[in-house]
Amino acid sequence: MRWRRTKQRHGESGQATVEAAFALPVLLLLVLLLVQPGIVLYDRLVMASAAAEGCRLLATGEGDEEACRAFVKRRLGAVPQQDNFHVHSMGCTWEVRCEGGGAADRSRVVVRTEVQPLPLLGAGATLLGLVNERGNIEVEVEAETPTRSAWAQQSLGGTSPNEKVGEWCDEG
Repeated sequence: MRWRRTKQRHGESGQATVEAAFALPVLLLLVLLLVQPGIVLYDRLVMASAAAEGCRLLATGEGDEEACRAFVKRRLGAVPQQDNFHVHSMGCTWEVRCEGGGAADRSRVVVRTEVQPLPLLGAGATLLGLVNERGNIEVEVEAETPTRSAWAQQSLGGTSPNEKVGEWCDEG
């Protein structure tokens, strides 16, 4: 039997360790750069969904803005109460504005909050001017929808469902 002895080249025994020492921080920075937009995107998706549901509530109800505001805030509970998702430590930063509904032609809901940037990215966001005076990123979503279809607006009896029923009863 012949035994072969593998030769190890001199100077290459720690090459993988040195390459990993350079590559890991770069890889972690890239992951960190992808996490912040993912957090903001998640917030925007939840906020847009809650705003759209609030518009539907206003359009189908009597236009009770306080009930709409409470409904939207319940839906916003899907966002974790951590400052990187939604600043909540120094008081809740959810701002919900509900307008229209009922007899109005359109219903509109605006949802606004603040997100604390992740470490390291906060300095970059400050340099780019993406943060407010408290050092947070502001996120705002708006949803608007007509309360009735165009054909319903032009039909007999105006915009109120009760007036339409009254018109239909008077015709017969």
